[in-house]
Amino acid sequence: MSIEAGKNYLRQFGLEDKVLEFDVSSATVELAAQAVGVEGKRIAKTLSFKIGEEPILILAAGDAKVDNKKYKATFSAKAKMLTPDEVVELIGHAIGGVCPFGIKDGVKTYLDESLKRFETVFPAVGSSNSAIEMTPADLEKYAQNYIGWVDVCKGWQDEE
Repeated sequence: MSIEAGKNYLRQFGLEDKVLEFDVSSATVELAAQAVGVEGKRIAKTLSFKIGEEPILILAAGDAKVDNKKYKATFSAKAKMLTPDEVVELIGHAIGGVCPFGIKDGVKTYLDESLKRFETVFPAVGSSNSAIEMTPADLEKYAQNYIGWVDVCKGWQDEE
């Protein structure tokens, strides 16, 4: 899958024209922030984990880091990130373009509380040079297989 899968998914909501594509890489928080022209913390990074054999996605603010204790308390499992090969196989996008749009069936999507402090954030759309601007409420509405909000990150509250 790719940016086409992301755009195809967003098309059903009339959002495919809102997808931003860059001539430069947006594969990391820093690169995406430069490409979009915002602070890195407003980049909604998508983290890929496995609970047992089930893949999940957690969208978090660019300045947030997973807190292993909070993660374990929330999911009753140790935080185990997917390998790059597993990300492609289980999620459907490659690292750098992972997002909650156009993903494989059965991948559950969670949104971390760290995103709620922003009016809008910028998740990728399936490629390492794409993004879309959305409000946290938009993410709830349009993230594929959205389950709910979680509080599994640290490091972002310090800076308020």
